[in-house]
Amino acid sequence: MAECFHNFGIILIRDPRVNMRDNEQYIDLMEDYFASAGEKFYQGEKVDEIKPEFHYQVGATPENIEMARCHREMLTDLALSEADTPGSPVEPVLDAKWRFMWKIGERPQGASDDFPQVIPDAEQYPDWEIKMNTWGEKLHSAIFTVAEMAALGMGVEKSAFTNRMQGGAHLLAPTGSDLEKNDVGAVFAGFHYDISFMTIHGKSRYPGLYVWTRDWKKKAVKIPEGCLLLQSGLSFQHITGGYVLAGYHEVVYSQGTKDAFLRRQANPRPNQPSTQWRVSSTMFTHFRNDVDVSPMPELSHLYTPEEARKYPRMTAFEILMQELSATGMTFDQNATNSE
Repeated sequence: MAECFHNFGIILIRDPRVNMRDNEQYIDLMEDYFASAGEKFYQGEKVDEIKPEFHYQVGATPENIEMARCHREMLTDLALSEADTPGSPVEPVLDAKWRFMWKIGERPQGASDDFPQVIPDAEQYPDWEIKMNTWGEKLHSAIFTVAEMAALGMGVEKSAFTNRMQGGAHLLAPTGSDLEKNDVGAVFAGFHYDISFMTIHGKSRYPGLYVWTRDWKKKAVKIPEGCLLLQSGLSFQHITGGYVLAGYHEVVYSQGTKDAFLRRQANPRPNQPSTQWRVSSTMFTHFRNDVDVSPMPELSHLYTPEEARKYPRMTAFEILMQELSATGMTFDQNATNSE
């Protein structure tokens, strides 16, 4: 486990506690939601679940809000081969995707990010909470076990990471990409890394996710049936002094995405929405806001003092807000109130 995160930044697991039927029901729910919310939004109607005042950390985020950091300088230095070059532009563009943020687990009382849960119309989605929590808690259990295994593999107590994850801002964060409004070449998530400690995904119904391993080889992700994909995030990189690097990845509308779209168009599921959406079954897991994410002294056998100096002392909340600000996801309440 530790070597996989070190060498590749990704890992595939099979967890016998995770019933993939829950994933299918969850994706059905999110396809229905994104199709409905998207239709309202495109017609200029108000979507009540969109909450910019909470930095989009709960509820819906519409398309053309999220944008990746610019990594032009790094990519220039790497001089990647054509096969390993991102499909998304070097100068980032706004992501042509939606997202929904749903909190999983308890937050400490008075936590600065303990925003109220956002629940869509109960008449339209009567089992929303049950389906979201069922799938989210399955992913939550899986990632906590992986965190324990990774800790043991790195030579520290198995609770070294999970103790810091207790009370973290864990978010079930499915994305939705309209496959009829967009076409091949559209950027659903530009070349980026995640802010989280670890990110976990179930299997999507459409391809389009690409990842880079530590040696900068680009791979198209194909999750086997019954498996889950995990990726390392920026907080994992900080706390291990760079022994684990945040995994770079992107999601683009590929020809493979288009082929899957056409196959499903020919064989729609019962009661399928009139438009097709690519839903990612994604969950971000974080350390608790007050956790110091500078390199853990217990892991000093995995990094050098020079490497450790790259990661100054800061809390998990500080790194979160720093990254959200850099990617345009923070919201100036005072500016809005003055308009």
